[in-house]
Amino acid sequence: MRIETIKKLCCSFDKADLKLTVISKDIQENILEGILLCKECKRVYPIVSGIPIMSPDEYREFRLEQPLLQRLTKDKVSDSFRLISNESENK
Repeated sequence: MRIETIKKLCCSFDKADLKLTVISKDIQENILEGILLCKECKRVYPIVSGIPIMSPDEYREFRLEQPLLQRLTKDKVSDSFRLISNESENK
């Protein structure tokens, strides 16, 4: 997926801007793997083989995405596809 295309995407839940974390690119600089994070609701959307997984929550299965999310992000992700920051766990 091209970076220009990703810049046009928004959170499918609240339409907020997304923050991109690139994991891997191909030789044309297209993004192959990465994470899109909603700046407002903290939902996490993985990018797999250049395709962002941005289906509504009710059509996503956490148990299927969990291994991928664990591999792509160092932070924990809840079963509602939201990022759990390490700071909130320490309180």
